[in-house]
Amino acid sequence: MKKSILISFLFLISCAQNTQTHPPVGGFLSEKDLNTSKNRAKNLNETERKQIQDWIANQQEKFYPMSMNYWVNIENLQQNPKRNDGETVSYQYDLYDFDLVKLYNAPKKNSNVQFGRFEELKAVEDALRYLKKGQEATLLVPSVLAFGTYGDNDKIPNDMPLIIKIKVL
Repeated sequence: MKKSILISFLFLISCAQNTQTHPPVGGFLSEKDLNTSKNRAKNLNETERKQIQDWIANQQEKFYPMSMNYWVNIENLQQNPKRNDGETVSYQYDLYDFDLVKLYNAPKKNSNVQFGRFEELKAVEDALRYLKKGQEATLLVPSVLAFGTYGDNDKIPNDMPLIIKIKVL
């Protein structure tokens, strides 16, 4: 008798439908979920922009906004000739948090990368289009242009703005 009750109980549990809390990858979000996500992203971006601007105000070095929503320490960088898709570039960069703690010991290096086929942070690609060979720059990048909501699954957590020190080789 006990066995049949136990088996019946397990059968009932296995038949119960689980309520889905998140849609499957590639699934559809409701209008409410989309609005919640948009508002979260908007509020996070506004908060990070304010924090970065406050950080800039306390620095001796000047930073200038770029049209893509990050800052660079080179005035009028976007007035330099812009590299086109198909051109190549070699570069390296280091990542820092806003306490100026270096996140990785070795710089990330890439050689002969073709514009238009970048697998890189969008702010890095954008800045590299204007930098000349041998030139260095410091980028202040909100998390949405860095590693975003998921981080890099290593040393960079989710929603972390970054300081990127880049050099064209």
